[in-house]
Amino acid sequence: METGDTFPEFDLPTNGGGSLSLSDLSGKWAVIYFYPKDLTPGCTTEAINFSDMKDEFEKLGAVIIGVSKDSPKRHDKFVEKHELGITLLSDEDGELCEACGVWVLKKLYGREYMGIERSTFLVAPDGTVRHIWPKVKVKDHAQSVFEVLKSETDQNKD
Repeated sequence: METGDTFPEFDLPTNGGGSLSLSDLSGKWAVIYFYPKDLTPGCTTEAINFSDMKDEFEKLGAVIIGVSKDSPKRHDKFVEKHELGITLLSDEDGELCEACGVWVLKKLYGREYMGIERSTFLVAPDGTVRHIWPKVKVKDHAQSVFEVLKSETDQNKD
């Protein structure tokens, strides 16, 4: 996936028993971030940071969506435990992860395994990918995404 590409179609279950598809996002900016696993330290920090900034993103017409291969039930536990205010998609079969190129071979302590590479996509109201953050480091990431979104929305006011 590259900037300028159309974000892949999806229709996936969310926390709270809902579902979300790409067409539901039509006309809105979307921050779609992929993360490895609910209830782990880095993923928790990232989700809390995005939740804390939710109102600021919404003022710019953007929704924040986290995606992992965790089940909707596990997402519910994650949201409840940390009082998250964002939508979490459950991509249990990994189709969206594959389509976005974030399901990759990873290494940890010399062991190789397949997993989600922490990545974020800024999707414009027309469904095109405007910015990609691969191999995300959690610290200050939500703020960095917000600044790029603000720049994009400021440009579109002209």
